[in-house]
Amino acid sequence: MSRRFLWIGFITLLAAVGLIVVVTAALIPQETHPAYAAALRFAEAVGAGDDETAFALLAPPMQDYVTARCPDGSVSACVRAFIPPEWGGFMSVVFRRAAPDGNAFNIDLIATYEKDKGFSGVCIYHRLEQDAAGGWRVAGWAGYVSCGDPLSRGMAANPDAPNRAP
Repeated sequence: MSRRFLWIGFITLLAAVGLIVVVTAALIPQETHPAYAAALRFAEAVGAGDDETAFALLAPPMQDYVTARCPDGSVSACVRAFIPPEWGGFMSVVFRRAAPDGNAFNIDLIATYEKDKGFSGVCIYHRLEQDAAGGWRVAGWAGYVSCGDPLSRGMAANPDAPNRAP
């Protein structure tokens, strides 16, 4: 009888530990991963016009791209050029999903812009790569288009994704 009690206790303990792991994994937001958090910080900085923060989050080749191709070397000016005036101003951005790609991550975000009642469903793609110091930097972007646009699907692998850089 005591052996049976020990087995029941052991199985109950294992089930409890398993339940704790599952609940913890479900309740910890994915955007806490450093790469995902860097993608969100970058999109928020761009949306707010904080070029200093946004530029610092770019990988060196993207910094060169922005310096050479964006008005006044401004990351936010590049992105503002993608946004139709009828969308209004930037309000917020949230993490949607991410997929690992070797040592990088392909990260999808969804932004909301406001004018009158607002426009939500702006799909954004960022490719994040880890630098030598272990930080995550934006190595490319695409999107900043309505999620209803058919070209907003699979932007990581779609060479024709709108607003792709580089």
